[in-house]
Amino acid sequence: MRLNRYSLPILLSSLLLSVVTHAQYKISGTVLDDKKKPVRGASVYLENTIDGGTADSNGIFRFTTTETGPQTIVASELTHATGGQPLNITGDISGIVIVLKENAPKELDAVVITAGSFDASNDKSKTVLKPLDIVTTAGSGADVVKAMQMLPGTQQTGPDNGLFVRGGDASEAAVIVDEMVVQNAFFSGAPGVATRSRFGAFQYQGVAFSSGGYSARYGQALSGLLELNTTDLPDKSTINLGANLAGAYASGVKKWKNSSLDIGGGYTNLTPFYGIIRSNFDFYKVPQGGNGNIRYMWKPNKDGILKVTLNTQHNLTGVTIPGTDSAGHVSYLVNDQNYYSNVSYKQMFKHKYMLYTAASVSQNYTDNDYAFGSGKFHTHQDEYRRQFRLEGKKYMNARMNLLVGTEVQNFGLGRDLNFTDSTNTVYRYRNSFTETLVAGYTELEWTPVNRIAIKPGVRYERSALLNTDVVAPRLSMALKTGVHSQASLAGGMFYQEAPNTYLLVGHKPLMSLATHYIANWQWSQDNRTLRLEGYYKQYDRLVWERPTAFNPNTYRVITYTTTVTNEGNGYAQGVEVFYRDKKTIKNADYWISYSYIDTKRKFGNYLTSATPTYIANHNLNIVGKYWIDAIKTSVNATWSHASGRPYYNPYRGASGTYEERNNFMVDKTKEYNSLSISAAYLRSFGKWFTVFYVSVENVTNARNVFGYRYVPDKSGNIVASEIKPALYRTIFFGVNMSLTEFSKDEL
Repeated sequence: MRLNRYSLPILLSSLLLSVVTHAQYKISGTVLDDKKKPVRGASVYLENTIDGGTADSNGIFRFTTTETGPQTIVASELTHATGGQPLNITGDISGIVIVLKENAPKELDAVVITAGSFDASNDKSKTVLKPLDIVTTAGSGADVVKAMQMLPGTQQTGPDNGLFVRGGDASEAAVIVDEMVVQNAFFSGAPGVATRSRFGAFQYQGVAFSSGGYSARYGQALSGLLELNTTDLPDKSTINLGANLAGAYASGVKKWKNSSLDIGGGYTNLTPFYGIIRSNFDFYKVPQGGNGNIRYMWKPNKDGILKVTLNTQHNLTGVTIPGTDSAGHVSYLVNDQNYYSNVSYKQMFKHKYMLYTAASVSQNYTDNDYAFGSGKFHTHQDEYRRQFRLEGKKYMNARMNLLVGTEVQNFGLGRDLNFTDSTNTVYRYRNSFTETLVAGYTELEWTPVNRIAIKPGVRYERSALLNTDVVAPRLSMALKTGVHSQASLAGGMFYQEAPNTYLLVGHKPLMSLATHYIANWQWSQDNRTLRLEGYYKQYDRLVWERPTAFNPNTYRVITYTTTVTNEGNGYAQGVEVFYRDKKTIKNADYWISYSYIDTKRKFGNYLTSATPTYIANHNLNIVGKYWIDAIKTSVNATWSHASGRPYYNPYRGASGTYEERNNFMVDKTKEYNSLSISAAYLRSFGKWFTVFYVSVENVTNARNVFGYRYVPDKSGNIVASEIKPALYRTIFFGVNMSLTEFSKDEL
């Protein structure tokens, strides 16, 4: 059978939806005010359907419908009272005139649920940060994940990777791309040396950060998630070239009528960077590597889009790091290879049904070489994930839609360890696990009246490895409290399996549980936004090892003999404030975010319930941007402050007596401070539009400390060693050239 360009959406739709074809009728007319002037931008629709259109500058509207018989046509616009009239549809209807009264009480903006979520999409009704805000934030290094640390609910990570959200560690926050879980979101690195995320700055058109209470679409994240949506079909063909202190890159886009091909690649070598920057660690092999990507997009019809993505990244680095015990400094070599592919298809049917399906495959290989004392180690780690998702949405009417979906994830980890002792005898060990998670979910979005929105949902998950099932109900809602303000509530149950370090050696504890309760109030008007949020989170069934002594080494070895239980628990509660102003100062934009958190938990090998070492009770970020039109330059600055973090002091004991448990994790580091600045200058060279940029992170070179290690010296005395980031202050500059013009809004 020969397939034409419409065959793919038709075949996919048959998996979930059945579409009945009806005759289409054309409906047209004009929307006027009570002075007979056209009402531009009015929404016109058939009541209790989603069939409709928008009035143009002359107030004229046109749309098609398959509805027949008695109907009601409605027109609404923010500065007018809603109006309408009855229709009897037996064929095409033209010449309809709908009159709306002016100066009536203002209609409220659409209510949008915001509790626990910052959305940086193209949907202006709920945008707080746009993707380009993220890239131009000083101190973010154009890293999408690092930019999220400037928002409420997160922690400064220092030497660690990941998002630490509302009391949770990095393993509790998932990263999602086009609804697919990212297996290895960060480049592999040596213990205690933070690395960048794998996400380029310009790959995404939407970024949504949830610090709790997120959709039933997703699971396996106790605290929150970062959801990234890739760009759609580009506007035109272009070429981009760039070079900076970390390397060079190039990409090109070829645009056809209904499809496009995007190919890019880059080479990374930080030799120039470390030539002018002093590091706290000795990089005996400076980080270097390469990456490549290819992306194809196709619109088989106006309401469907296919995306195919292939990425590969290779990186090599060698660094000498402080030891966590009497081994002293350790030379650590990392060779990382990552492969990722994603295929997705989205199709709308008559604006009443939506079908989305996606599949992804990821593979990560990491080889590490290091030595402790007279022993040498080599580990080879192979991590993979295969995923498939299918979901459909039914738009019942303008106020209600129902989402139903399912997903399957198959993932696993294998680790080979070779140990060579002082006599050159080699010992080999192999550990591995595989898991298959099957999930089903449904979510209803309902706006019973203009002021109220309700979104109940439920998620079911089945674990083959643990031979267990969980059901996670969730509910969020919002209420308009004024023309420009609203209150939101969100809550639910969120499950997650134990970290891989436990599963790898054969432990199978039950899934941990976090129960979220969130309330917020948000006001937004005239390019100003104020957001207040409070939350409480209860942890149950956390993995706990029943320790007889505490080992502060985050990278300690878990063995099959380690006692592992689900007796851990904890809580996190706090308040957060976010204010953004793009109006008061011409050409300026700034925001302020503040978080207070009170949290304790008993997990891992903690002696008792305590505030984790990665938590600062107070976090403050002030971000500012200013555009100087006369010299086509954007100047940006960020100041970040955090209170001290707890750390373990062995002089208070580690054996678990009553006195020692009472003094567990009571010491704190000094406060964290960092001031970062950046600037970008626009200039054209013929057809090439060029941006020169420079950034300085931690301008004052503040000696921030994230804790202490207490290790024996050569004489056997216990001494304290600061846990520091790889760099205190960084300086970075580069240039980007494109055949597509930049605008000041992109800076």
